[in-house]
Amino acid sequence: MASAPSSATPVKVESGVAPLRAGQGHSFLLRRLHSLTGIVPIGFFLIEHFVSNAFATKGPGAYTKQVEFLSGFPFVVGLELFGIWLPILYHSLYGFYIWHRGESNVADYPWAGNWMYAAQRWTGAVAFFYMVWHTWHLRFSGVHILTYPASAFGKVQMEFQHPWAIAFYALGIICASWHFAYGLWLFAAKWGIAQGPIARRRWGYVCVIIAIGFIAVGAVTMYSFLTTPQQPYQPSAGDMDSFTMR
Repeated sequence: MASAPSSATPVKVESGVAPLRAGQGHSFLLRRLHSLTGIVPIGFFLIEHFVSNAFATKGPGAYTKQVEFLSGFPFVVGLELFGIWLPILYHSLYGFYIWHRGESNVADYPWAGNWMYAAQRWTGAVAFFYMVWHTWHLRFSGVHILTYPASAFGKVQMEFQHPWAIAFYALGIICASWHFAYGLWLFAAKWGIAQGPIARRRWGYVCVIIAIGFIAVGAVTMYSFLTTPQQPYQPSAGDMDSFTMR
């Protein structure tokens, strides 16, 4: 008598990263837009932000000149709104939606891919709340640094007066660096730029170096703010007169 095939035959799960696939409704377009905005413009903005903050290593004067340069762009508010804040808002909210709908199975299947998926979600969440807190305190409360660039260095130093703020800065830098670097790896894998396990592994090494580089730049920048004598962050009478005459 022939025996029936066992229903407990294990199912082979393919390793790797699933490419972007067409889904129902607008999900394919939304996922592509989410993947793309993580690189352009958010990734470019992250690079610029790290580079601009690194001018703090050359002293308060160099940092002030960099803030003046950025604040001197025409239509700076519109550029920030449509080129930075709205893309970040979309990428973050849709990322939370993907997290809510997804299943990482870290506890059940502790594969490297699942751990990386979970790390990408958590680092993205931390980076999002860090950006909200950092932007609010630095740009929308107290002295307006785009109006008074000379106050920027001292205002950042004032945030570092609290140990928990220093820890949150460090955590935010690490999470943003990891999230961006692994996002580069995912982008290349999902869009077919890095094809095959060898290419993906080699690109993964590059992304690890990128993450370490960002963290190192962030750490050196923080050290510069912490070790430089406290700079004034309230605008002087001369700064206020200069702004009035513009």
